Amino acid sequence: MPWNKNDYPVSMKNLKPRIRHKAIDIANALLDDGYEEGRAIAIATAKAEEWDENHPDHTASGSDSSSRTSSPPKHKESSPSKSSSRNRRHSEPVSSSKSHHNIHVVPTESGWSIKQEGTSDYHSTYDTKVEAVNAAKAWSTKHHIRAIIHNQDGQIARSLKS
Repeated sequence: MPWNKNDYPVSMKNLKPRIRHKAIDIANALLDDGYEEGRAIAIATAKAEEWDENHPDHTASGSDSSSRTSSPPKHKESSPSKSSSRNRRHSEPVSSSKSHHNIHVVPTESGWSIKQEGTSDYHSTYDTKVEAVNAAKAWSTKHHIRAIIHNQDGQIARSLKS
């Protein structure tokens, strides 16, 4: 189900409009690539926030900050990424920078583990979710990356920004 400016996931309602629009674009590209809705939403939100940090809104400093019709910064990065993902050239269509690798706190048979995005190996394993989340917070702060926390059923619960 493709989303648009008026119909988007509830979890995106508190995002700034610029970030929300970028997240919608990314989420739709991920859905086109076969990602589950929950995973697409979480990845899109994280990547849109990262994109916003790396691409400041220059229209806000101009004389007319309300002009959204010509927003070139919005499409600066999304066009190549979006077209590439729609053509299915890349397995990770939203990776905007190789230096920013999210980490995930995920449930395992033996407890909770931290793994880097894009890898199948676990970085470390903990007995409790609290221990894993605390370690992920420390790691994300130290390396200036995002920690994505999953629920017991594997769905994304929240995202922590360093």
